[in-house]
Amino acid sequence: MFRSKSKTRDLHGKTYWLIGASEGLGRDLAKEMKRMGAELILSARSGDRLQALAEEIGGATVVPVDVTDTASVAVATAKAAHADGLIYCVGEYDPMTAAEWDATKALAIADTNFMGAMRILGRVVPGWVQRGEGHVVLIGSLAGFKGLPGAIGYGASKAALRHLAEDMYIDLKGTGVDVQVANPGFIRTRLTAKNSFSMPQIMEPGEAARQVMCLVRNSEPRQLSFPAPFAWVFTVLGRLLPFRLYARIVSG
Repeated sequence: MFRSKSKTRDLHGKTYWLIGASEGLGRDLAKEMKRMGAELILSARSGDRLQALAEEIGGATVVPVDVTDTASVAVATAKAAHADGLIYCVGEYDPMTAAEWDATKALAIADTNFMGAMRILGRVVPGWVQRGEGHVVLIGSLAGFKGLPGAIGYGASKAALRHLAEDMYIDLKGTGVDVQVANPGFIRTRLTAKNSFSMPQIMEPGEAARQVMCLVRNSEPRQLSFPAPFAWVFTVLGRLLPFRLYARIVSG
């Protein structure tokens, strides 16, 4: 877990670019951040849904973007890179085992969850380093810690996102650009509705958003995994158990 000297962030009057704001966790994050006084730039593919959300929360700038399209990203970053902070809350998922591998779907998942972040951050972070301030928050997943059944595409892309956060944290220390990553468990959304298995401690989007905001508003910890104790399976037991035993447990 990343750690630094703790301080509380005042979001009032700060501008945050929330990418993936049209539904689920992103939508509730927009409501929480607006309640705390932040000015918001809302992005996702659906301009209509973003506009409806902007009206619901009392005003926000709407910048549609398709994170898998380089041209769309270029246009969006030109409009939003001045923000004080950025939350990458984009997620794509289809349950898929290696035996049922759908190459097109798996690539789309990885492109959205990880490469989209690379496209956005590559255009934003260098400018923030030059100005000496910024705040990057990546929404990962507990699925990014260890291998899981039926997670082809999704698990690996979220693991890559966590690794990217660590890389940036190490490189950007002392630049004024802060980096954090949130790793939630199951959240009740259209994505988890695709699952046919039991989902321990599944959270409502609003509950998960409040957990993420505890991270965003504080500089410590740099990484937050929740909800406990379900998160301990990945962050503690998954690290301590021999992999064969861990694989047997999660497969069962």
